[in-house]
Amino acid sequence: MKNNIFKTLATTSLLILSMGQANAGETLDDIAKTGELKVCFDAGYMPFEMKAKNGQFIGFDIDLSKLMAKKMGVKFVPVNTAWDGIIPALQMNKCHLIAAGMTITQQRNMRVNFSAPYVVIGQSILLNAKLKGKVTSYKDLNDPKYIITSKLGTTGEGAVKRYINKAQYHAFETETDSAMEVVNGKADAMIYDMPFISIYAAQMKGKVASIDKPFTYEPLGIALRQGDPDMLNFVNNFLSQTKGDGSYQRIYNKWFHSDAWLSQLK
Repeated sequence: MKNNIFKTLATTSLLILSMGQANAGETLDDIAKTGELKVCFDAGYMPFEMKAKNGQFIGFDIDLSKLMAKKMGVKFVPVNTAWDGIIPALQMNKCHLIAAGMTITQQRNMRVNFSAPYVVIGQSILLNAKLKGKVTSYKDLNDPKYIITSKLGTTGEGAVKRYINKAQYHAFETETDSAMEVVNGKADAMIYDMPFISIYAAQMKGKVASIDKPFTYEPLGIALRQGDPDMLNFVNNFLSQTKGDGSYQRIYNKWFHSDAWLSQLK
């Protein structure tokens, strides 16, 4: 009986191992075969991914993904995808990875693998101009008299529900729609990622105020399909190499330490 059990366990282990080996490297093989690196993102998230006035996609994630494709010796193919369908798109092989300023969360990590963090951000506050100086913290907004907005399905929405749950909350499909509620005086504040809030407030100078210092800690990662350690290894090594040779910093400085790119949006 014991021998039979051991044989069964051994057979099962070999089967699982062979299945894992069959999946390993699948994404890299497809990229090499097709000559394309397909990257999912949701354009509209400054400065990570945006659509320029000439119709081209631009941003930090776009440049980083283009560099990855160049290192691979393949063509970069943008796959602009609505946020609520971006993980299913990856799972259904519509793209090879998600580079979309996606926060690493435990719930998302149950559905996808994440690279090592490549940017760390947090939630900050876009304020209606009339509240400048009156609201100095997210805690001040935790009151039923305030209307708060954010983007549906994001960690900004999660922060509202966790930290500002006494306020009235209105969710929107896009960052811009959410922010415009504040600009137009229909909402008191927007909770969203610090880079977007900081840049948007600068664009709308005088019409809104902002509290840029993040009140959450959010590491961003590149999302990959589960069960493919070779692709995960490749992406992590790519990030490590680009940070070591200075190319990552050059891209980061272009999008986070300069606003010259804003002219491409107008």
